[in-house]
Amino acid sequence: METKQNKKPKLHIKTGDTVKVIAGNSKGKTGRVKSVLVAKQRALVEGANIITKHLKPNAQNPQGSIEKIEGSIHISNLMLVDPASGEATRTGRRLNDKGKLQRYAKKTDKFI
Repeated sequence: METKQNKKPKLHIKTGDTVKVIAGNSKGKTGRVKSVLVAKQRALVEGANIITKHLKPNAQNPQGSIEKIEGSIHISNLMLVDPASGEATRTGRRLNDKGKLQRYAKKTDKFI
């Protein structure tokens, strides 16, 4: 009998990374990743993909309101910014000196 493992896919972006948007309405903007939605392969980036949300009136806010919040962006439209050089770079994974897989910047060939 085979067991089905529900493993999360490894993504090239993690929460807290600085990324650059390479496609879409916010193209060219950089920001920090607030959260990553692994199941949907999307991320929330500070200051990018700003959307307008209309809130209904409730007890705390009897008038209702219009808020500007960040929308999620598909991770294929994001590129990691290398902390060392400050440039957007592709990433890969390889074993570090301790024998653990770690991300590295392909542009500078250094671990992130």
